[in-house]
Amino acid sequence: MDDLAHRHSRPAATAAGLVSAVVYCKGVKVADIDIADAGAWAKRPDHVVWIGLFEPTLELLEQVREQFSLHALAIEDAAKAHQFPKLEEFDDSLFIVARTAQLDDGRLAFGETHLFVGQGYVVSVRHGPSRTYSQVRERAEARAQRLSEGEDFIVYAILDFIVDNYFPVLDSIADQVDDIEDHVLTT
Repeated sequence: MDDLAHRHSRPAATAAGLVSAVVYCKGVKVADIDIADAGAWAKRPDHVVWIGLFEPTLELLEQVREQFSLHALAIEDAAKAHQFPKLEEFDDSLFIVARTAQLDDGRLAFGETHLFVGQGYVVSVRHGPSRTYSQVRERAEARAQRLSEGEDFIVYAILDFIVDNYFPVLDSIADQVDDIEDHVLTT
């Protein structure tokens, strides 16, 4: 085992806003890693780093920016919620903003997920009400063949999860519309 792999076969230290930082090789989890080593891992052939953040500090976002040479404007956008959904290309990376929706105690709650995607890495940044992506990670890890497709599959899995979480919201809205129609037609 090389020096970098040996140092990080233990779980990464948790910083405020850090949910997980994991490296995979050909779809198989290698280790939980420290943010400070993420860039080096991402440069290895057949490796992909998947970092999950929830309402991170600006300091943590700056550490991530340094590891992957992310554009400062994208980091500025990811630091705060209330972005419009978008996909922007910055040099050799993509920045994606997706709106999330869920029902919390019967009330509609919106959040955001920002994704940084580049060769060998995906960083998700969640803001506001949002379901954890631990289920997405668990399902992906159980499908090493698909996870071996790298960052493309990770982005697909996250966006698919976001879309799937809209269905209960849409069902609830449809039920409310039906109730209103019934009330109007019976009075």
